[in-house]
Amino acid sequence: MATASKTTGKRNTTRQKHARAKPKTAKTTKTSDSKRWSHHVMETSDAMDIQTDIFKEGTAQEIADSLKKSSTRSNRRKGTPFQSAMSMLNFYINRAGRNLPKSRRTILDNAKKRLREAFGRKP
Repeated sequence: MATASKTTGKRNTTRQKHARAKPKTAKTTKTSDSKRWSHHVMETSDAMDIQTDIFKEGTAQEIADSLKKSSTRSNRRKGTPFQSAMSMLNFYINRAGRNLPKSRRTILDNAKKRLREAFGRKP
């Protein structure tokens, strides 16, 4: 149980007595790998196949059409085709983060609207 320390008057709990200091190690590539988990997901995921570089070069309508086509043809999705397509688009936007230019962000946001329309969802 907890005991009082004679020198400081503070209580030492069992956790404090048995806690180990973490060894100091040199930085490894693991930290850079953990920051790039989304890249790893894009490369190795069993998600639906999409047209190469569609998010980088396509117009809003082309992106929506490509995602709809890919999601309806795919047998490897867990949700509905709409959910899969929207998830893929959101994943790309979130992955790009602050590096995504405002003009491209606008196109991708418009692609979301077009995707909703393509699947007959309310805006």
